[in-house]
Amino acid sequence: MIGRFCLSLLLAASLVPAAHSADFYEGKTISLVVGFAPGGMADADGRMIAQFLGRHIPGNPRMIVQNQPGAGGLNAINYAYTAARPDGLSIFQLASGHALQQLSGSEAIKFDVSRMPILGAWLRSTYVLSVRAESGFRSIADIKSAKQPPRIGTQGLGTGTYAYTVGWQRALGIAFQLVTGYEGNEQTLALERGEIDGRTDTAASMLQRPGDWLKRFPAVVQNGPDRSPDLPDVPTVYDLNPKPGVLFETVNNALSVDRPYVLSPGTPEDRVAILRQAWADMLKDPQLIAEAEKRRWRVVPTSYEKMEAFYRQAVRETPPDVLKQLKELFP
Repeated sequence: MIGRFCLSLLLAASLVPAAHSADFYEGKTISLVVGFAPGGMADADGRMIAQFLGRHIPGNPRMIVQNQPGAGGLNAINYAYTAARPDGLSIFQLASGHALQQLSGSEAIKFDVSRMPILGAWLRSTYVLSVRAESGFRSIADIKSAKQPPRIGTQGLGTGTYAYTVGWQRALGIAFQLVTGYEGNEQTLALERGEIDGRTDTAASMLQRPGDWLKRFPAVVQNGPDRSPDLPDVPTVYDLNPKPGVLFETVNNALSVDRPYVLSPGTPEDRVAILRQAWADMLKDPQLIAEAEKRRWRVVPTSYEKMEAFYRQAVRETPPDVLKQLKELFP
């Protein structure tokens, strides 16, 4: 009898932590931190997650978005790594290029993405090289044979579109005349005015523009390795060069996954598990899927397991020559 009584006490005690974990979020507020100003795509992404994730966390905590812009999102992630309380009450949006900036050895980086618990990512970006049809550059072959390289607009060093703009050249053996200093919307206006011949863009952005945009400014290549269902006739880099090189593949693996969501290192494992399960449940939510379809966002999840494996491998195994090239892209 005593043995059974003790066993019952042990079993009951073993259930206490799990029950406590399940109740932790009741009555709490979770901050979802976006390292960019309100109004852009990153902000819209974060607000979608804040709208739906809390519904799937036990205790139904309130979720709010906090915009902490600065240094291309770095300020928020540096804070997440060095100063934020690892209590599971703050979720941070990681910009796609932050891992590449870490690999480059940038002095602005105060974090290690391979040590931050990841919830996952739910969107992927198809990057394209879009050109002005009137420029005469209607294919990569046209660019290769041109006597004068096309003028390609870009924001400049440290941005994802700049990394792809350099990546197209290295992977496909082509040359551009880079025109830096344009912000995203300025590049679009510059294309329309004929100031530049092309730009690196995302398929999602292109598809949200007026109906004749794709005819006036067609995509001549997309990142791949698979073709976007929205651009089935546009070749990928891998169609044109099955071995585009480690630099392009590293950039592509990091940037094609949009805005992973992470926690501060040291967050208790039970809370990480709760949030990861809620994330997985959220991605099955019919209301989230319907809202994404209304916005023409394609839900293509990337699991935390895949992301953490990529970050660990990238941090440990990226060749020195590629690290040197990344340093040139992300000073």
